[in-house]
Amino acid sequence: MRACVPLTVAMLCGLTWAGLYLAPNSCRGRCLEAFDKHHPCHCNARCPEFGNCCEDFESLCGHEGFSHSSDAITKEELQSVSEKIYRADTNKARKEDIVLNSQNCILPSETRDQVDRCPEPLFTYVNEKLFSKPTYAAFINLLNNYQRTTGRGEHFTAQELAEQDTFLREIMKTAVMKELYGFLHQQNRYSSEQEFVSDLKNMWFGLYSRSKEERDSSGFEHVFSGEVKKGKVTGFHNWIRFYMQEKEGMVDYYSHIYDGPWDSYPDVLAMQFNWDGYYKEVGSAFIGSSPEFEFALYSLCFIARPGKVCQLSLGGHPLAIQTYTWNKSTYGNGKKYIATAYVVSSTH
Repeated sequence: MRACVPLTVAMLCGLTWAGLYLAPNSCRGRCLEAFDKHHPCHCNARCPEFGNCCEDFESLCGHEGFSHSSDAITKEELQSVSEKIYRADTNKARKEDIVLNSQNCILPSETRDQVDRCPEPLFTYVNEKLFSKPTYAAFINLLNNYQRTTGRGEHFTAQELAEQDTFLREIMKTAVMKELYGFLHQQNRYSSEQEFVSDLKNMWFGLYSRSKEERDSSGFEHVFSGEVKKGKVTGFHNWIRFYMQEKEGMVDYYSHIYDGPWDSYPDVLAMQFNWDGYYKEVGSAFIGSSPEFEFALYSLCFIARPGKVCQLSLGGHPLAIQTYTWNKSTYGNGKKYIATAYVVSSTH
C-alpha cells in the first residue's frame, strides 16, 4: 500500500502532557531503592507508573521514563515484543475479508478544508463473519455504552459493567494478550494476570471528566468509540467503529493523508471524515486488526512510554504510537488513566 505523505507527530499533536509528579526531594544516591511509603517522592522503577517520582528521577535514574535497572524496557525490547504480538494476531482480517476504497490522498495542508474528496465509502466490503468471533463480539457490545458528547456524565448499568469484564476475559484468552502479559510480567510490571487485568480495567474503563465536573469520559470511549468536544471529533481511532458507523450513514469518509506500507492486514490509514455533522481533521487507525491487537499495542505503549512516542515494529516496518496520560485525576495509588493513544508515524 502507498504512503502518500509521511505521518509525523507534529501533524497529530493532541493533548499536552504535564509530565511526572514533581516532588521536592532528590533521587541523588537513591536510584533503585526499595519503595518506602514515608518518602515524599520515589526513585524506583515503577514510580513513573504511579506518578510519584522525584523531580530529578529521569535525569539521574531514568531511561525514557524508567529506571536503568533490569526493569527498564528498551526500544529494542519494544520492537521485539511488538513483532511477536503482530505474529500472534490470528484473529486479524485476511486480505479477502476487507475491500478498501481509499480514493483521494491529500496534502497535510489541506486537512482543514473540510472538503469531501471521496464520493464512495471507505469500506466497499467487510466480511462480517469476523464480528462473530468472541473478541470482536465483546468489543462491539461496548461501543453503544457511551454518549459521544463530552460534558454529559457516563453511568454504566450492571450489564454494561459486565460487558467490560466479558471483553477483558475474552481478549485474555488470545495469544496476543498472553504475549503482552508474559512480556510485562517478565519486566516486573505485574506480578499476576489478575493484577494486570485489574489495571487494564481501571486505566481503560475508569471514568474521569474532560469538561465541567461530570465523569464523562474514559480512555476506551475516547480511543475506540470516539467523542465530540467543542464541535470537533476527538479520538475515534478504530476501524470496526468506523465501518459500522459508515454502514449506518453516520460517517462520511472525506480523504486520507497516509496509507501504510503493509500489503496485508493490519494496515494503517490516516484519514479525514465527518461524523454525523462533526469533522475529524486527522484520524489514524489500524485497518483489519483484531480488537485485542490494538488494545495490546496501545496498552504496551501506555505502560512502557506513558505520554511519549513509543517505537514499535510490525512485520519489519517501523511504527510509532503516541499515548497521553490524564493528569487531572488518578486511580489506585496515584496511577494515571489513558487520555488517548494513536498511531503517529510509520515509514518504509
